[in-house]
Amino acid sequence: MSITTRNVPALGRNVGAIGLGCMGISWAYTGADTSSDTAGAHILAHALASGIDFFDTSDAYAAGHNERVVGRALAGTNALIATKAGLIGNADGGAPVLTRNGTPEHLARACDSSLRNLGVDTIDLYYLHRVDDQVPIEDSWGALSELVAAGKVRALGLSEVTVEQAQVAHSIHPVSAVQSELSLWTRNALGQGTTHDGEPVGNIVEWTGENDAVFVPFSPLGRGFLTGSLDTSTLPATDMRLALPRFSGAAAQQNRSIVEVVSQVASRHDSTPAAVALAWVLAQGPHVIPIPGTTNIEHFDANLAALELQLTAEDLTALEGTPAAVGTRY
Repeated sequence: MSITTRNVPALGRNVGAIGLGCMGISWAYTGADTSSDTAGAHILAHALASGIDFFDTSDAYAAGHNERVVGRALAGTNALIATKAGLIGNADGGAPVLTRNGTPEHLARACDSSLRNLGVDTIDLYYLHRVDDQVPIEDSWGALSELVAAGKVRALGLSEVTVEQAQVAHSIHPVSAVQSELSLWTRNALGQGTTHDGEPVGNIVEWTGENDAVFVPFSPLGRGFLTGSLDTSTLPATDMRLALPRFSGAAAQQNRSIVEVVSQVASRHDSTPAAVALAWVLAQGPHVIPIPGTTNIEHFDANLAALELQLTAEDLTALEGTPAAVGTRY
């Protein structure tokens, strides 16, 4: 299968219409167990061979270990690597613990560390992972723009921000990308909810399109729930999903009604729920590039089928009408 490409002027190149989210290779779902590195290397190699050229990591994922795995696997390739700073993650194998630090001093140090971890001279796309409510966004974004001027970073992005925050940053230095969660059960980025901090998001998907930026949805498959094949009883104790409200008890049972609609659409196309859920995300705009993550090659290949799936008006109406998710995101 050839990967559909999209021209992204904000990033200065064409990239595939689907990227790969790398967090789960060594953190959050697997803990920080380095035995997962082999599986991570295999899926990264398979993604490259399949034509994927957009990879997303962060210094918060296992305290830089994830970046090192990604950097080794992608060394010498033409892949676009995105990473992030502004969140500090734990390195142990327990549940993810994150603290925010958006100070200019921290961001400068974090960039140098990420450059070493990735083994590159310049970071293709560097996100402010979260806005630090103790630091004006103008200060954090100004510090990141200095990294561009110094040649350490090519383009800047924001993660999980409101339209208002994006506009403030954009007035200082161009916002090339915004990354936020978007899926059939999380539509905050379409103006239908709030940030993790409780702030109204506004339609950030629309804003990115109007401002020539790319919108990068993470968890487009609802952290695997929307595939219909996730069995939470088999997840390791370190998997963060076990602590998320939507994945347990009555909420999980009620949320299966969303999967039922997705599965019905998939049946009409002789496809899979994963492909349908991803195709819906892709349908939100030509500037939308989702980054589903997996270490399973079979699941990866199923995700790519979304690129060839043409949803009908009937399909889109059915999917738009899926029930709202029961339970908060975190």
